[in-house]
Amino acid sequence: MPRLDWQTILRGLAGFIAAVVIWTALSPLYDQLVVAGAEAALRTFENPKVTRLEASDTNVTVNRTDFDPRSPRPGLPVIDLTFNWVLLAALFAINARPFSDRNIIGFVIASAIMCVTHMLALAAEIQSIYVLRLGMWSRLHYGELARNFWGATNHAYRFVLMFAIAFALWWVFRGPATAPEKKISRSARKASRRRARS
Repeated sequence: MPRLDWQTILRGLAGFIAAVVIWTALSPLYDQLVVAGAEAALRTFENPKVTRLEASDTNVTVNRTDFDPRSPRPGLPVIDLTFNWVLLAALFAINARPFSDRNIIGFVIASAIMCVTHMLALAAEIQSIYVLRLGMWSRLHYGELARNFWGATNHAYRFVLMFAIAFALWWVFRGPATAPEKKISRSARKASRRRARS
């Protein structure tokens, strides 16, 4: 674990600010990728394949070919599901060597895995819309078990998993936290051995 000193705090703050700027600027493009992945995940288990997700700005509109053409289409903001990437970036920034190869590669791998979790989270949110928020249609097409499962899955992601995933990915893929101190201590040991031999 990195030591909590002013340098660590500054690295974390700089990483947080940079991540907010990047996330805000790239969200419209990134959301399209997340929407495409979520649609593919939903349609994989549909027969017939009826779900169509339409991304616009930071929102996604849920459409199905079996919906009544006159009924309103539900929508939701994708950005609410993806802001944990900012936390992930800030966590990687606090490492002692944030620009080391190992830390950067770990961050890229963690971000790719998080992208998959965003797609699955959006798919779970849409399933929770299907089972809970479409009135009589939901009651006709889904049972109590499906309502409980998808409702609990969506709430678990929003309130616990989105933060737990960021910390878990950082913990698994983080770079060396105390690399500079280790190098100094090794060199000091080598110097002391040389002095002892001479």
